[in-house]
Amino acid sequence: MKLSYRPYIRYKFFNALFTGVVGGSVFTIYSSLPPSTFSIGGIVLAMGMMGMAMIYHRLMHLEYFFRLTLISEIIMLAMVGYYLLFSANAISALLVYSAYQLSFIFGGYLVRAETHFARRARLMGWIDVAKQQGSLTGLALSYAFYKLLEHFGIFSSPEQVYRLHFLLFPLEIIIIVTLLLSFGRKR
Repeated sequence: MKLSYRPYIRYKFFNALFTGVVGGSVFTIYSSLPPSTFSIGGIVLAMGMMGMAMIYHRLMHLEYFFRLTLISEIIMLAMVGYYLLFSANAISALLVYSAYQLSFIFGGYLVRAETHFARRARLMGWIDVAKQQGSLTGLALSYAFYKLLEHFGIFSSPEQVYRLHFLLFPLEIIIIVTLLLSFGRKR
């Protein structure tokens, strides 16, 4: 397996674009959860990240990096799909929160592995620039989207966030495709 850097940089752009677009929506989604949920979630997150850190030495292989990155993206796709099907309620909020926490557990490893596999400073710089460009673009797009909805008389935050997920689903498919194009078999 090999990592193709140009497609990977595109993947990082779209991944950060997703994060930028979804950024503020989680506050609306999480509003039905009691504050104690976040304490428990934080404990589970810290323990999960600690557990992942303890097995880094086994996971620092490109194949595992690819698989865990793909699993994280599939979790996000499933979360967006679930939210579109079942909309906003306490169970949806808990599942969305859990999906994000699970992806964050993998996240610490993924950042370390990315640095390990993209060892050149120039390449790491390009990756970080792509991430910032994606994040800024996503934030601007979400702002424009919310303002467009307001223009059409949709002011309810839950309704706006629900409609935003119709953009997030195809975006997550694009992310998965660019991820798959980033990893190939050695010939």
